[in-house]
Amino acid sequence: MKYEVGDIVLILHSQEEGEVVEIINSEMVLVDVNGVRFPVYFDQIDFPYFKRFSEKKIVVPKREKVYVDNLKKEEATKKSQIHSGVWLSFLPVFEKDIFEDDVVEKFKIYLLNQTNESYRFNYQVRFKDSSDFHLNNSILPFKEFYLHDIPFEEMNDAPKFEFDFELINSNKKKADHYETTFKIKAKQLFQKIEEIKMKNEPTFAFQLFDHYPDKVDDVVPDYNKSTEFYNISRARQKLEPARSVVDLHIEKLIDNWKGLSNFEILTIQLNHFEKYYQLAIAHRQPNLVVIHGVGTGKLRNEIHEILKTKKEVRTFANQYHERFGFGATEIYFQY
Repeated sequence: MKYEVGDIVLILHSQEEGEVVEIINSEMVLVDVNGVRFPVYFDQIDFPYFKRFSEKKIVVPKREKVYVDNLKKEEATKKSQIHSGVWLSFLPVFEKDIFEDDVVEKFKIYLLNQTNESYRFNYQVRFKDSSDFHLNNSILPFKEFYLHDIPFEEMNDAPKFEFDFELINSNKKKADHYETTFKIKAKQLFQKIEEIKMKNEPTFAFQLFDHYPDKVDDVVPDYNKSTEFYNISRARQKLEPARSVVDLHIEKLIDNWKGLSNFEILTIQLNHFEKYYQLAIAHRQPNLVVIHGVGTGKLRNEIHEILKTKKEVRTFANQYHERFGFGATEIYFQY
């Protein structure tokens, strides 16, 4: 192996030096340049010794003595970082088949944050509506986060990548959360693989969002007042984003709740449930998970009684969930 972990290498296209932090395969390594990590092929890097040796030494002419009081303060240089949003990146790992052709063995999945904000995120990937991998974590500005590996053959099952983001540093003008989903088809995947082969690039990526969305006013449609539907797609744009998972634990809803009575707490929880139920209908979501906890079962029973009266509900179930145990009800809608 030409390179080893810890080697200092030269990035040929940028002439920057970095450190090898991981050997990905026989043709690719992961390098760290000033805290930014990214994969490169062997033919895109070299050892820096020849460059150091061949560079002309700059001869500094002798200057007059300068006293400390007269020294000019150096200005701190900032490395330019360009905002381009949050991305889902795919790194294909190749191996040789029996014919010595390069074939993709698996994909390393990364989350790239090219913004000035830090985010908490809830991530899961689904194959044919079954959850295969789930992760809760956070990502800092202009950093990348390794999520997991996916074997190549599983990518043929049209995986759906689901994210729920929220700001670590809360901002009253920004949304409380932002949910987004990305789904890739087999044809699109093969096209991307061929593109990076032709361009000799190690990865391809898809943007999840450009800017974290602003908060919108709580607007919930009232279906009882009017039956006139003038432009439903335009109306949806003015609504608050819907949620696929709603947590009704009171500490998640308000800060000062310890002095409230049980009735007041239950009222707040049910109002919150009704709000996101209506938003789910307005955005025509296929399903909604409501986390009510186990406890005495009072909140769960109230929600179930309400659901029995809703014509949009096809079915609902309170069964064991790998993430919520028996403390959640999943609702499936019909339109």
